[in-house]
This record gives sequence, structure tokens and C-alpha cells, in this order.
Amino acid sequence: MTAHLPGALAIEVAGESVVLLPERALWLPAHDVLLVADLHWGKAAALRAAHVPVPNGTTASDLARLSIALSATGARHLVVLGDLLHARTGRHDDTFATIAAWRAQHMHTHITLVRGNHDLHAGDPPESLGILCSNAPWRLGPFIGVHEPVANETGYVLGGHLHPSVTVRGRGRLSARLPTYVFGAKLGILPAFSSFTGGGMYERQPRDRLYAIAGDEVVALNAP
Repeated sequence: MTAHLPGALAIEVAGESVVLLPERALWLPAHDVLLVADLHWGKAAALRAAHVPVPNGTTASDLARLSIALSATGARHLVVLGDLLHARTGRHDDTFATIAAWRAQHMHTHITLVRGNHDLHAGDPPESLGILCSNAPWRLGPFIGVHEPVANETGYVLGGHLHPSVTVRGRGRLSARLPTYVFGAKLGILPAFSSFTGGGMYERQPRDRLYAIAGDEVVALNAP
């Protein structure tokens, strides 16, 4: 299944095959759906509006990575588990022009946004982008898509919001902080898709399975 997906890792969750991509996206092959969380489009623009000197081009870079994931999987449906836009002050014309150009290249991809806490303040994306916006929960098979992950007895929850990451250490006090997929008994947490978003809000639970993104490869840290 992952032979044509370099660096990806297939695991079983809630009785279904789930593929973890190094692009920070989760693919459900049985449903032809690609899941991402916490894109935070326009975050750099919002910071620049607040006179914080940050670089340009972060949204374009993330969109290029999203294109790679869509192309590799061939997924026809993209579901964003919250925080598509970062802030109302990030609704910049240049940002939306970049997004619109990307959307034109993926006009046949259905996109659904499951609203998160940032979306409630930033507002929905322009209708011209053709993104269906809805409130949680979003249900598909055994999965319940939300933004803020809270266990639900009626299904297996997939969410974002917590930007999970782990610190791995090597020789000579060298260390690196890696974005991470987390799967517990009743819920899974996706890493933040945005490369311009920090981690650290996730609190590890004893039986969680962790899968870190080490460059262009997903590696199991403590999975059986």
C-alpha cells in the first residue's frame, strides 16, 4: 500500500488501514480521504500586521507540501480538522491570491473544513475557494473528525489542535523536536500541518502510540 508513498507508514486504527505521510497528512485509503489539521494559513501575514518581522512565503511552502500529499495519494477529498486560517488580520490579499492559485490546480478535489477555534475568530474562507465549512463532529466510518480531540464513546476520534511533537536525543547532547502522530485507545491526534506553528501542547499518555516525522520518513517510536 505504501510502496508508491516514500517514507509513509501504514498502521491499523479502529479496524481500518491508516497511512501516515511524512508531509504531515493522514490518508484513509478505504475512503479516499486525506486528513490534515492546523494549516494556519496567513499566520505570517497576521504577525507582520502586528509588526513582528517574520519571513514571507510560508503559506506557499505549505501549499506545495499539501500538493505533494494529494498527488501521491490521489485522494479526491481533503478534510481539514480545524484552524484553516490563523487570524482575521491574516486575511491578506496576497495570501488569498496564493491560495486561489493553488486551489485552481486542485479544482477537482473536494475540501471540507471542520471548524476549529481559530476559524471561529478568523472567519470562513472566501466562497470562491469552494471549501465546505461545517462544525464538528465530521463522521466517516468508525472515525469522528473534530478539531479539539476529546474521546467519544460512539467512535474513534481524530483531531488536531494540540500540535504534538517529541524531542529525540542523540550523542553529544544533540536533540531535535519532531512533529508527531499520536494514537491512543479512543483518539488520535495529527501533527500541525503548518511548518510555521510550534508544538508542545500535547501531554503524553502511558499507552499512546507515537509516530514521529523524521525528515522525509515516518518512524514508530514506541509502537508494538
